[in-house]
Amino acid sequence: MKDRGSFRDPSGFIYQKDQIIYRQINRRYQKQYETLMGSGLYSRLIKEGFLISHEEIASEDLKEGAYKIIRPQKIPFISYPYEWSFGEYKDAALVTLKIQRIALEYNMTLKDASAYNIQFQDANAKLIDTLSFDDYQEGTPWVAYQQFCKHFLASLLLMAEVDIRLSQLMRVYIDGIPLDLAAKLLHGKGGFTALQHITWHAKASEKHADDGKQNKPIREATVRKSALIALIEGLIRSTEKINLKKIQTEWGNYYSETNYSEKAIRSKGQIITDYLHKIQPKTVWDLGANDGRYSKIAVQAGAEVVAFDIDPIAVERNYQDCKKGQKHILPLVMDLTNPSPAIGFANQERGTITDRQIPDCVMALALIHHLAISNNLPFEMISRWLAKCCTYLIIEFVPKQDSQVQTLLKTREDIFTDYSESGFEASFERDFQITEKQPVEDSDRILYLLRVRE
Repeated sequence: MKDRGSFRDPSGFIYQKDQIIYRQINRRYQKQYETLMGSGLYSRLIKEGFLISHEEIASEDLKEGAYKIIRPQKIPFISYPYEWSFGEYKDAALVTLKIQRIALEYNMTLKDASAYNIQFQDANAKLIDTLSFDDYQEGTPWVAYQQFCKHFLASLLLMAEVDIRLSQLMRVYIDGIPLDLAAKLLHGKGGFTALQHITWHAKASEKHADDGKQNKPIREATVRKSALIALIEGLIRSTEKINLKKIQTEWGNYYSETNYSEKAIRSKGQIITDYLHKIQPKTVWDLGANDGRYSKIAVQAGAEVVAFDIDPIAVERNYQDCKKGQKHILPLVMDLTNPSPAIGFANQERGTITDRQIPDCVMALALIHHLAISNNLPFEMISRWLAKCCTYLIIEFVPKQDSQVQTLLKTREDIFTDYSESGFEASFERDFQITEKQPVEDSDRILYLLRVRE
């Protein structure tokens, strides 16, 4: 089955067969592919950890116009730029620039600088599009420069200089944030980097918008290779200097301000460990993961974990922790009341989270009160959605007498008559079987292990 988002590049496409991912390379890309593989560039990028590896395979699927089939290394979960923390976004930008700098040494260049071409594996940003390379022609500019600025630089500068949440603009502008819009939002912030690559770039694009129309000649720009290298190296230095200002968000310090006692923390961790060892999931989603404390328990149980949280600073802390050596966790920013939709042409280029993976187990810890009380989501709706996401559910019920719930109720009328242990169980038992139920010591909270009904 051909990947629904793999249609823009005539050089080839991604398809899936028997749950294995393949890429067809078309004959029109044969020369570039042979240069990539034969020049040493592929081996160099693999050694640097910048490109996913692949193996060439013999296949009966070759159709007219096809040159070769390759089987790329599998990425556990495909993520999108509007789900990345600032650090993930920055690392994705830097690896794109570093690949372009290395490619020039082998007389090749990146023809694409799409943020969607970068994915994460064990907190390492990697290029997944083997067909992004083209032969470098002396004197030509970097054709992907504008795309890089729209996909990467605009988002990073907006996150750092205006508001960390502005990466969500990539959900609206799938082909990158318009540079004129980024310039208006930056409003002079971002220093010379923003002035050169966003503001002036936007004005130049507007000036030449009519180039190519009838009777208007197109002037071909000539850029020496040394100047192109200087541009890339300058972009690397500028990107490295973009940093977040000190930001305090609602849940960024959750575990330093929580109402859990040390005894409750140990009890909760042990119950979760026991549940995970009983079900032995290979894939886990940790919803409301915060800094990833319980995601690490799932990894210790042998799972690959996607750690979702609404707080971009909490996700950033989790990512920076993963970069210190924590493997098998992918921290992502996600508002569970408005999760990533299917977007792009015909709403098929970028999938929902459940389009991309159905995990063996979902963990929803210290989350239910935020969904049900802060966002007025009925238990039935929460249960129905979670039942579509997994086979097993580890969920924590937080009763009304808990201080965190009392904090939520201080600012609103208590209209939640069904918010109780019995109400929770009655609603969730429509979609799940209660396998186990354990109270968290030294608290009023309860941890459930549920299995989806057949």
